[in-house]
Amino acid sequence: MPVKVRKYVVIVEETQKEIGKAISPPTRRAAALAVIENPFTDRYEEDLEVLMQAGEELGKTLGEKAVAALGVAPPQIESYGKAAIVGEGGELEHAAAILHPRMGKPLRQAVEKGAALVPSSKKMGGIGSAIDVPLGHKDAAYVRSHFDGMEVRVPDAPRHGEIVVAIAVTDSGRPLPRVGGLTTAEVKGEDGLR
Repeated sequence: MPVKVRKYVVIVEETQKEIGKAISPPTRRAAALAVIENPFTDRYEEDLEVLMQAGEELGKTLGEKAVAALGVAPPQIESYGKAAIVGEGGELEHAAAILHPRMGKPLRQAVEKGAALVPSSKKMGGIGSAIDVPLGHKDAAYVRSHFDGMEVRVPDAPRHGEIVVAIAVTDSGRPLPRVGGLTTAEVKGEDGLR
């Protein structure tokens, strides 16, 4: 990879009860994060190719780590999302270079398919900053039960000159969804919308 990784962090959440009601099966989501060195710290660089390459590699690595953390086969992943926090000395465009041009294709391979747009979020932040990774159904954007998010953070990152990159996946929608819309049973997964 064109940038250096300081650490990986993997988080798994399992909701078994919501407002006193048992959730069966439990809703599960996982996030895989990488803390990477920002090669453009404290300087403007026109060509962000190295970060685009990093996004491609991290899409594969983090996607695979997140799926493995849930212990399910890739086709069982139902939703996904991505996010990045740029530390001091960087700029928001560094997160955009990682998340947008090339991260999607290897992430889609990690979850098998992924016809829908991958929701994303980015921000500037200091050590311990949290970010909500937006989540949406991987094959059909209109599945309301999967409009969600997962808050993640790395307690000692991003430091000056670092970027935290996160991918989150789920094996289900929100607990107790009941706001209507397209159901997972109705998904065709052809146009990324339905």
